[in-house]
Amino acid sequence: MKPTSIVYSLSALTLLIVSATQPANAAEQPVRGGNLTWGVETEPATLNPQLNGQDKTELLLRAAYESLFARKADGSYVPWLAKSYTLSEDGKTYTFTLRDDVKFSNGEKFNAEAVADNFRHLQDPAYSAGSGLSVFGARIANIATPDNNTVVVTLKDVYSPFLSFAGSLKLISPHSWHSSQLKAGGPDLIGTGPFILKRYEKGQQIEFVRNPDYQWASANARHQGPAYLDSVTFRFLPESSVRTGALLSGQVDVIEGVSGNDAGEFKDNPDFTYQHALNTGTPYSLFLNVKYGPTQELKVRQALLQGLDIGPVLQSIYRGQRTRVWGITSPLDPFYDAGLEGKYGNNPTLANKLLDEAGWNTRGSDGIRTKDGKPLTIEIVQAQATVRDQRDVLLQALQAEARQKLGVDLKIRYVDSGTYVEVRNSGKFGSIANSNTPTDGIDIENHYLPINAGGAINYSRTDDPQLLPLLRSAWQTQDNAQRKSLYSQLQNVAILQQALAIPLYEPEDQIAAARYVHGISFRPFKQMPENTYDVWLSKH
Repeated sequence: MKPTSIVYSLSALTLLIVSATQPANAAEQPVRGGNLTWGVETEPATLNPQLNGQDKTELLLRAAYESLFARKADGSYVPWLAKSYTLSEDGKTYTFTLRDDVKFSNGEKFNAEAVADNFRHLQDPAYSAGSGLSVFGARIANIATPDNNTVVVTLKDVYSPFLSFAGSLKLISPHSWHSSQLKAGGPDLIGTGPFILKRYEKGQQIEFVRNPDYQWASANARHQGPAYLDSVTFRFLPESSVRTGALLSGQVDVIEGVSGNDAGEFKDNPDFTYQHALNTGTPYSLFLNVKYGPTQELKVRQALLQGLDIGPVLQSIYRGQRTRVWGITSPLDPFYDAGLEGKYGNNPTLANKLLDEAGWNTRGSDGIRTKDGKPLTIEIVQAQATVRDQRDVLLQALQAEARQKLGVDLKIRYVDSGTYVEVRNSGKFGSIANSNTPTDGIDIENHYLPINAGGAINYSRTDDPQLLPLLRSAWQTQDNAQRKSLYSQLQNVAILQQALAIPLYEPEDQIAAARYVHGISFRPFKQMPENTYDVWLSKH
């Protein structure tokens, strides 16, 4: 019998306008021209859009690099560089039908072979090793190009999140694979986007210029054709107060990453607009290492989970501008389960009892608990590249609370990217603080899949036998209700039973802009800042 296919048509879609609260005058029409300067919090560790692991730099890289599909607010897919896809009845083969009018900004043709080459490099350890790409590459059995506009990817086994990954993979040109800039990224790494990377000044700024030939915006863009702006310059301003001052003084036109203290400068100010949106993915959490130091002990991990009172700390630091979370994924996520809300924390009596039971029942002169003459010290490692949104202040506040309420010494260590990789690989740390934004269960797998099974950022280093069967069952079904139930079970094991992580808050993006800046919005579904394709400037 000839196998049938499930066909997902993406052509007959209505235009989706993502909402941001932009107060532009309805009588004003977009105009072309102008140069936008945007103050950003984070400088990219790499300009390769596939190897980038910093969620904050997605805004920059999406100016020049695009993917097969965009998404609507409900998570469904809309055409971009691909027109449609089909999924075989056995759930293993994805067939992507590409547009035939796209070209890379250096003039190279965007076709099936170019796209297939991107998928093939996922399987090349020389390129993908050490990144999450290799996990997806290992799942691919075969890549075929039956014609110039069709790419067929067959998986070894059913893996339901694959479309989420494949549809959002930022694609680079055939020339790029031979560039000396392949790993670091740069102007020689070519995309199809509405802007072209022109200049990168390390530590200072990155400049993109309009791609005059651009004609293939996604189906949920607000216009078609080239971008309105002539150029966009992103200035690296890591200090929140500096970004705020730069916008208030007119040195930049837009900023992202507005602190809770500074939000009031823009919210009710008629000269500016202010928008914010929660991210998807894993909350910013303290992941507790089950294989090293005091956090190897379950009761120590449970004591930290139960003893810390996160809500008031967040309120104090962020002035009510951040969202407390309790589980393993964002409140925005379709797989979010509110079942853990309020079920732990702010119970120092229970926490101290657990620590006593674990044998940490004597204290030094400094008030820190000891056992066998050793202090109860837990090192929290934070990559310097991901220190943003006053997270350093948050960790210091938790450090003080742990010392005062529990007699636990949390030592905070900030490290550069190279040291961070070394520490992760060595496993010699007490905790790593982290968040990430992937959707469709990929974020959950990244953190809770055993390392030897592909857990790209399994910072707790757990290999609890209860977790892998739940994850495997979740990725082997296309039934989202069933997947949510499985992730709910995993959540209870990971947080309540094993205390593998202490969820803190759900990251969000904030954008403040001068009143003359129009068209700024957030991406549907993932709710990160949209690229500057639809942005335009009125007279000022």
